Amino acid sequence: MDLTCTEEEEDFRQRLRAWLADALPRLPPAPSPADWPARRAYDCSWQRALYDAGYAGLHWPADAGGQGATPAQHLIFLEETELAGAPYVGANFVGLLHAGPTIAAEGTAAQRARWLPPILRGEEVWCQGFSEPEAGSDLASLRTRATRDGDAYVVTGSKIWTSHAEVADWCELLVRTDGSAPRHRGISWLALPMDAPGVTVRPLRTLAGSAEFAEVHLDEVRVPLSYRVGAENDGWRVTMVTLSFERGTAFAGEVVACRRTLARLAVKAKENGRWDDPVLRRRLGRLSAEFTALWRLVQWNVSAAGHALRNGGSGVPGTGGSVFKLRYSQARQELYDTAAEVLGPASLDAAEEWTAQRLSSLSYTIAAGTSQIQQNIIAERILGLPGGR
Repeated sequence: MDLTCTEEEEDFRQRLRAWLADALPRLPPAPSPADWPARRAYDCSWQRALYDAGYAGLHWPADAGGQGATPAQHLIFLEETELAGAPYVGANFVGLLHAGPTIAAEGTAAQRARWLPPILRGEEVWCQGFSEPEAGSDLASLRTRATRDGDAYVVTGSKIWTSHAEVADWCELLVRTDGSAPRHRGISWLALPMDAPGVTVRPLRTLAGSAEFAEVHLDEVRVPLSYRVGAENDGWRVTMVTLSFERGTAFAGEVVACRRTLARLAVKAKENGRWDDPVLRRRLGRLSAEFTALWRLVQWNVSAAGHALRNGGSGVPGTGGSVFKLRYSQARQELYDTAAEVLGPASLDAAEEWTAQRLSSLSYTIAAGTSQIQQNIIAERILGLPGGR
């Protein structure tokens, strides 16, 4: 991995900075965090601006509608947009970071042409329908069933913790298409239109007061066979592609955000006198080293995926994503525990951004695969230890 920028890459950075300096002041005020329809409109408007400027799907392959940028350009984009305070992908993080890359890697030409351009233009939003009330970390035990009926599947079951289902147009949906097969081999990956008859969405309110998750109930919903990505009963392998993107590169921008948060915490500590505590200073210093190391790991993961793509591979992040996800989840929780220590009683104010972020950080050791799952992957696939039976 070469971390030095070429003249061309530095030119890309400067052009991006100039565009951000022009585009960001013209953005309208961000909507209330609780108003997801307004947030969808805001996020999609920013995505359209990225598309018009040639920055949408920067690292996606050109034949998937992307720009075919180098890994270094992708990393520069992530770093510069976060440092400039540009909006995050927000309501369509599933489409842009999970479903879209999966379709780009696994979909047919017709599927790519149908679903990828609207994602990149900010016209269609996706949600994730993986977890079920009795199938979370043990995802392969899912029970939502899909039965063939002519040219469609008839889907019945329920999903939970479905991110942004209330504002989504499509759902990346896991279903059981063969109940007699071994549980990892009877699953298929479908694209579900959220406006199909029989789909019911019930928002769930989190501890932080937001409602970005929902229960989704499916009552004999008809999904065309042509909406299946990958072969029938090969959905577990396709799902591993999705999760590889989710763990390997989807959190990249958040690492830069955490480094900015850490700098703000140091300023707060100096303002309120907490900086005089040598134990706290050591803790902040260690976290700074943690997030610097995590950013280097992001660079390695993105570079490795890009190198594989250029050499005929799929561009799917490898097991390094599990290493990153495991440590990042813990470091983020430690960051906001430290924030509470620096801020004192102010960190308990429900209206404060710090409070919402600390509550949100608790989910990171569960979301995108629990820390225990990541430990198993690292043990078996990287260290070569025997798997549990």
